[in-house]
Amino acid sequence: MDTSGRFRGAADRGARDALTSTQRIAPQAEKPARAVAKQGTVLVVDDDPAVGRMISRVLEAAGYEVTTVDGGSAAVESIMRSQFDVVLSDIQMPAMSGVELLSVIRAYDLDVPVILMTGEPTVETAMEAVSLGAIQYLQKPTANDVLLKAVEQASRLHRMAQIKRDALKLLGGEEDMQVGDRAGLQTRFDRALESMWMAFQPILDTKRQRIFGYEALMRSREPSLPHPGAVLKAAERLSRLDELGARVRHLSAEAFARAPSDDCLLFINLHPHDLLDKALFEADAALTKMASRVVLEITERSAIDDVKDIQARVAVLRYHGFRIAIDDLGAGYAGLSSFVALGPEIVKLDMSLVRDVHRSEIRQRLISSMATLCKEMGMRVVAEGGEAAEEGESVRSLGCDLVQGYLYAKPGPPFPPVSGF
Repeated sequence: MDTSGRFRGAADRGARDALTSTQRIAPQAEKPARAVAKQGTVLVVDDDPAVGRMISRVLEAAGYEVTTVDGGSAAVESIMRSQFDVVLSDIQMPAMSGVELLSVIRAYDLDVPVILMTGEPTVETAMEAVSLGAIQYLQKPTANDVLLKAVEQASRLHRMAQIKRDALKLLGGEEDMQVGDRAGLQTRFDRALESMWMAFQPILDTKRQRIFGYEALMRSREPSLPHPGAVLKAAERLSRLDELGARVRHLSAEAFARAPSDDCLLFINLHPHDLLDKALFEADAALTKMASRVVLEITERSAIDDVKDIQARVAVLRYHGFRIAIDDLGAGYAGLSSFVALGPEIVKLDMSLVRDVHRSEIRQRLISSMATLCKEMGMRVVAEGGEAAEEGESVRSLGCDLVQGYLYAKPGPPFPPVSGF
């Protein structure tokens, strides 16, 4: 059951109601330290004051420091001001439900465990709660021993999360720190989309000594998703590949409208899943309107066998004027299915083949054979990844008249200057 789309809209409305003075959800803000209680600190959220007081008394008797609030907005304000070891929230509350609150909390605290309680349990709510990262789902009324056991376990998990983050920092793995729950990942992915921009790297025609095109490369200013692969994995996990693809295409078309030359091409990467997105084929889409100048790159690293009617879909793209390229040739699948299905006009040799080619007779033979065969089939060949002048000279002598790499220009804001050819 996929309830993510319906939930995101509800969560967004709850967030706007709770954060009227905040224009954007900020990453894990610094909060003032508070005194550490014997067992830890707990935020109790319940719109019934009597229930909130009862839970508070039970927890305080067990040694916890407890803050009790009567709704989602007050809970968000508390989270912004202070750090808690555990959040214990009712689900059915006016203005913002406990499930919506869980999503908003992740904008401020990536690790605090959330326990949700309800007097009217449903399978759908339980699935939402678990998928978004609630560590437990308790039914009211809850026995004191069950409540205390749940809070104790949550407090331990919070300490473990903090220790793991400290260990990752110590070992230099801060860039790879990930939030395991769906709510935290949604928040970070939203920030990545909002801060996304496109870098461009030129592709050069060495025979004509001109810029043949630019590849648009996804970039984001969200530090917890520090590279394109991390953003892509988040989109896959959240089933939001369509949204990511649409964002990349829109930003690429918008930036390329300012390209320095009218006869250069835009190369843009597609995930195979993008071929299932109806928006890719819309005649009035920004990218489609400039299709005659666009090359859609599909990597050999991803299987395309799961895309039904792929040849028909590619035919529609060509009808609009798009050209097709196979990316990462030599590093992906060894079969011929991608060539048969896509019939590319352009192929791009993977950088692993190009790197140190001047020192490797095997690489030289492979590139020469690939370049010859591709040209015989009417395909142009791009050698990617050249960093040394010797690599550039080698691939040109082996039949690759189109080149791309740091030797000529690093990816950068539109549009980086070219050197080295």
